[in-house]
Amino acid sequence: MPAWTAADVPSLEGRVALVTGPTSGIGREVTRVLARRGAHVLLACRDVAAGEALAAELRGGRGPARGRADVVPLDLADLRRVEQAAARTRDLVDALDVVVLNAGVMGVPQRRTTAQGFELQLGVNHLGHVALVAHLLPLVLRRPPARVVTVTSASHRLVGLDVDDLRASGRYRPWVAYARSKLANVLFALELDRRARAAGRDLVSVAAHPGVTRTRLGRRGPLQGLPGPVGVVVAAGSRVVGQSARRGALPLLYAATAPGVAGGACYGPGGPFELVGGPVAVTPSARALDEELAARVWRWSEEAVGVTFSLTPRWGGVAGEP
Repeated sequence: MPAWTAADVPSLEGRVALVTGPTSGIGREVTRVLARRGAHVLLACRDVAAGEALAAELRGGRGPARGRADVVPLDLADLRRVEQAAARTRDLVDALDVVVLNAGVMGVPQRRTTAQGFELQLGVNHLGHVALVAHLLPLVLRRPPARVVTVTSASHRLVGLDVDDLRASGRYRPWVAYARSKLANVLFALELDRRARAAGRDLVSVAAHPGVTRTRLGRRGPLQGLPGPVGVVVAAGSRVVGQSARRGALPLLYAATAPGVAGGACYGPGGPFELVGGPVAVTPSARALDEELAARVWRWSEEAVGVTFSLTPRWGGVAGEP
């Protein structure tokens, strides 16, 4: 069977897709392909100038991808800005077909916090996206079966998650904190799917990871978060072993667009150790599949960011739906 590639992405004419972190790395590749296949893409990014430059390209200023594109200013490290981004999205569109939660930070060397005091990696990679999805859920539910793709990492397999210390108030270890945020991503994606199904909602929530990719984040992350010589070795290894951003984007694109994708699945590269290769369904860690842990993290996350997901049963209506 031929390997799945970006050429297999179906037509997305008339569809609306929002991508966080769209201006570099795999996010940029995902955004370009979605636009090339006809989607109206919303570029949710912190660097507005970079977003406008990419939007101009996608609108036809240069390059092969031509389509409709709009920039949504988004700072995932500040929940007030997340709410503003959601409001801007609602001004631009009345429904969303695809949401790709791709933006993130990696290996932050010293403990830093978000505007609301959460450890930065958990705050940006997980909590900011939780808040964004909660605010955008009415738009997503208007276009069944819309897809929410949460980007994780194979590193989620290396750690557990202490729900009693999600603020990481104890000893801070950069790569442990990163891996925990990626575990939280998988737990969120799978729990969103469970809750949508329980409510009878036609929503596809999946997780995806790119493997090892040669992106700016992949190069700089190890250098920032690991001790000097170790960081250099890991960064060099990622350049040798890793695949291009274009290849790394394929599991995300598959999860977002391929026919037959089922909610609650996880996609990643099909090569050895899920490092490289074409997109295939992969099995998350046992901790990521722990439904009790997922429910606890979900409740904590809702309380932490001050949102409630409006996943009432379909026959009862949804807050914000027309």
